[in-house]
Amino acid sequence: MKLHPNLVRAVVATLTEIFQNQRYADKAVNHRLRSNPKWGARDRAYIAETIYEIVRWYRLYAHVRGAEPQTDADWYEIVAIHHLMRQEPLPSWDEFAAVSPDRVANRAQAVEDFAVTESIPEWLDRLGRTEMEHQWEETIRALNRRAPIVLRTNTLKTTRKALRARLAREGIETKPFGRDALVLNRYANVFGLDVFRQGWFEVQDAASQEVAEFVDARPGMRIVDTCAGAGGKSLHLAAKMKNKGQIIATDIHDYKLNELRKRARRAGVHNIVVRSLTGAKVYKRLYDTADRVLIDAPCSGTGVLRRNPDTKWKLQPKRLDELLGIQADILDKYSPITKKGGLLIYVTCSVLPSENERQIAAFLERQPGYELIDQKTLLPQDFGFDGFFMAKLRRK
Repeated sequence: MKLHPNLVRAVVATLTEIFQNQRYADKAVNHRLRSNPKWGARDRAYIAETIYEIVRWYRLYAHVRGAEPQTDADWYEIVAIHHLMRQEPLPSWDEFAAVSPDRVANRAQAVEDFAVTESIPEWLDRLGRTEMEHQWEETIRALNRRAPIVLRTNTLKTTRKALRARLAREGIETKPFGRDALVLNRYANVFGLDVFRQGWFEVQDAASQEVAEFVDARPGMRIVDTCAGAGGKSLHLAAKMKNKGQIIATDIHDYKLNELRKRARRAGVHNIVVRSLTGAKVYKRLYDTADRVLIDAPCSGTGVLRRNPDTKWKLQPKRLDELLGIQADILDKYSPITKKGGLLIYVTCSVLPSENERQIAAFLERQPGYELIDQKTLLPQDFGFDGFFMAKLRRK
């Protein structure tokens, strides 16, 4: 694709927001794309993809450059390095004049440090090797691949076959995966489609879709989704329950619950009750009432680095320690919502055992009234999608 000054300028400005102003990449990209409605689909795709790839490979590009970028001029050089490493020619712009293709190639070929070649922080590389041993390098390589776009068919409104046919008529080719998923063959802006506005699908990674299957939700049950957020998993559970029974979706963030309400209306979901977690009384009133309790716990997000590559630059060891404490606290507070004989399901989008198997083992030591029934780790190199962990416990 021919480079245009206004598009590269947009990329540079957005990268400055992400790294200098510490703005989340998805929000920064969305804001930038909304700022110019005249950009076409190819322009928008170039801006978004270039930003995410530079965020993903930031450490490697900075190493090749010889220093971390600080100014707009520095960021132009990073953009130049990005295109050269993809073997794409550069225009003869003044902003790219200081970047030598031969020097970029030589410095890139000379890198031997895995943490640099795979563009991750040193502390995270050390931690990953300690926790995951021989699986770590393959996991990181998989997490550095671009994430596919996966749709979940809303079976309350349509079938996967019908949805696939409608998408094909829009020029969007897909392939089925699992029970309800469709994986796009190439990038497309699916949010502008009529079938999206009509609630025929949600964008949800295939690993995340496995959670509802693991919960084993059935019509007529009472399920509490304790960390519901914007409700992707709640909506899937509602479809599994055929809108029968009740899902109580709770969260500490009202703005996320408001988004859940909007999504539920679009999806035609009627069995979700939204409750804001304003204090202990809210969840204690639910004790001993639920057939299933889902704890989709706050976590490091290391399993979804393909989608959120800026996470590895924002996450710090201190924050990970805080998250381990938060996870343990949530397990202790929300597990009694499960009624006797019911199931507690703990989920993270992390690949780190300290947040997963070890967290569950510690919980079982503190709370002997639960027994582990099953647990599953989905690693990106094995499953092909995001990294997830799920544990299923029965309350005795």
